[in-house]
Amino acid sequence: MIEGLVSVVVPVYNAEKWIEDTILSVKSQTYKDWELLLVDDRSVDNSVKVINSFLQDNIRLIRYKEDGTALKNQGAAYARNTGIEEARGQYICFIDADDLWSPDKLEKQLAFMKEKDVAFSFTGYEFADESGVGVQKIVRVPSTINYRQALKNTTIFTSTVMFDMSKLSKEDIKMPDVPSEDTATWWKVLKKTGIACGLDEQLTLYRRGTSTLSSNKMTAIQRIWNLYRNVEKLNIFYSMYCFVFWALRAMIRRM
Repeated sequence: MIEGLVSVVVPVYNAEKWIEDTILSVKSQTYKDWELLLVDDRSVDNSVKVINSFLQDNIRLIRYKEDGTALKNQGAAYARNTGIEEARGQYICFIDADDLWSPDKLEKQLAFMKEKDVAFSFTGYEFADESGVGVQKIVRVPSTINYRQALKNTTIFTSTVMFDMSKLSKEDIKMPDVPSEDTATWWKVLKKTGIACGLDEQLTLYRRGTSTLSSNKMTAIQRIWNLYRNVEKLNIFYSMYCFVFWALRAMIRRM
């Protein structure tokens, strides 16, 4: 682990339309001690070609070793876990291949984590259209959140998260192979850390197209219910209680 280094993990699957913008948003950071780990999840478009044009000492392309099995994509959780294994930094964060960071995102979040002496932080964000332009829908985040609060409020967005690996292990932050693996991971980490701290500034643009899974409300409902019942093993009454709060807050975030 290299002290002060931020490892940025990006799962990439058929992201040729957006990945250049995402890479440039990391390269433009005012905090310069970072490495960018782009994990190709067996893309069949020109994602790898685009990434190859940016490769340098601190920008790496990671591709799976072939094991003779069918060459299909493994999903975001597997890709992120592969990046976590390769990460060398004291801090690990994620950005999805179509999202964007403000230039001072890393600088502000690192300062915030040091001030709070916390292992797990996240920030606010703004929804963007398919062109990456903010649409003035800003998600505010609480100053702190614990496990039970997070069950009712899935405000933590993957591209805003940062972990201090001097306080956590890589196993702590690896993602399970379940739908909404990111939310399941935040809950897992919160059970260990007790709290996460939120920096209430919109430092990320969440590019949300009309065709994305996250825009499918029925899919989101099925996923959160599966997490409550089959991952967290909550009883049906507590699951329903948490679900009501989750649904209300999800609706408010998108208004």
